[in-house]
Amino acid sequence: MSKPFDVCIRGGGVVGRTLALLLARDRLHVALVARPAPAAGPADKPASQDVRAYALNSASRRLLASLRAWPDAPAATPVLEMRVWGDDGGRLDFSAPPADPEAALAWIVDVPALEQQLAEAVRYQPQIETLEAETLEAPVKAALTVICEGQKSTSRNEFGVQWVVKPYPQKAMAARLRSDLPHRGVARQWFHNGEILALLPIGGAEGNSVALVWSVSVEHAAALEKLTPEEFSAAVQTVCGAEAGCLELASSRASWPLALSRAERWVGPGWALAGDAAHAVHPLAGQGLNLGLADAAGLGAVIHGREYWRGLGDEKLLRRYERSRKADVAAMGAVTDGLHSLFAQDDARWQAVRNWGMKGFARSGTLKEWVMRQAMGSPQG
Repeated sequence: MSKPFDVCIRGGGVVGRTLALLLARDRLHVALVARPAPAAGPADKPASQDVRAYALNSASRRLLASLRAWPDAPAATPVLEMRVWGDDGGRLDFSAPPADPEAALAWIVDVPALEQQLAEAVRYQPQIETLEAETLEAPVKAALTVICEGQKSTSRNEFGVQWVVKPYPQKAMAARLRSDLPHRGVARQWFHNGEILALLPIGGAEGNSVALVWSVSVEHAAALEKLTPEEFSAAVQTVCGAEAGCLELASSRASWPLALSRAERWVGPGWALAGDAAHAVHPLAGQGLNLGLADAAGLGAVIHGREYWRGLGDEKLLRRYERSRKADVAAMGAVTDGLHSLFAQDDARWQAVRNWGMKGFARSGTLKEWVMRQAMGSPQG
């Protein structure tokens, strides 16, 4: 260690590395404490494949591009259209503004490619020192410690933070599928029998592969995990019909439990939480990482604009960050929780209400445009 650290970031994921790069631009000396990447499995075994993909909005794209960490195509695929199906004919369609060739509703980004871009940016930033958590004999001393370790963070307990969890009776399943048709930049989502299936375009603008994110009951997840690749593809096809072409499983499958989670406090003297260590929402809106990257941007902005006499760990300073972000995260959590609760009801009366609401929203004009811009990360138009 060449000199004392100004900031210690615990967690070497996307949010942690992004924050480290932002703070390094202010000439702060940053310790990035990360766990070593897991060893890759045998190349001939699909189980070693990383099937994760993130939906990132315009704000996240601008942030990562400013740090020279935005992955090139085909690792980042623009979403030009979004089609959502509900009950009994309910449907919503969103399209990117045709007048702007650079506009997209979102970008679907391969996780390994994004992580590699960030790792390279960190490696060439002399203000950042990456330390392996397993090799440290004692916690790194710094004026400010930021926890970016994810939902399973072990560091929150050190600061007496209560982690509040509302578990959903669901698991998310992720996989990659190939279609016999090009995706043409169209993302698709089905609310079906209390479950939510999304097919996200990947592999570049001309690709024919999609990333599956399927929120299903715990019991259904257990059954799906036991299916052969052919049976699993058929189960997906049953929900999608012919809308996305003929689908074939092209990867391993991953699954994880779903919950609405939050930390009661995000900051204290000399410490702060960011990303999934502070909050987690249902993935149905695809906003999880966008919220985390907005945390990094918000904390970076607060530190950049601090008074010259105020220390990095000053609790009043950190409260500015907490106030600036907590309301947005709470609002998104309420929206996703409400939608999950609404579409989890299988009663025919609820289905009728949902169908009526989706058709009304589709005709709403101004409201629909506002919601679309919120999701894109460009609420001002």
